[in-house]
Amino acid sequence: MELVVALIIGAIAGWLAGLVVKGHGQGLVVNIVVGILGAVIASFLFPAIGLGIGTEGSLIGSIVYATLGAVVLLVILRLVSRA
Repeated sequence: MELVVALIIGAIAGWLAGLVVKGHGQGLVVNIVVGILGAVIASFLFPAIGLGIGTEGSLIGSIVYATLGAVVLLVILRLVSRA
């Protein structure tokens, strides 16, 4: 059940990040991957810079956290692809 929830959160976060960072709407599978990777990035990056968000048990908090991480990932990918 946790895997299904993670996939749903990843899909939503990836879709939202694709809307924020224009030009990265790659489809459902890529959105899920970007959202899940974004959540992983957020779980390491944000606490390291003092922006820990308490997402335990909060679906909306988890989606926001994963979306922010996915936006960071898409911006980095955009910068790398330009180089």
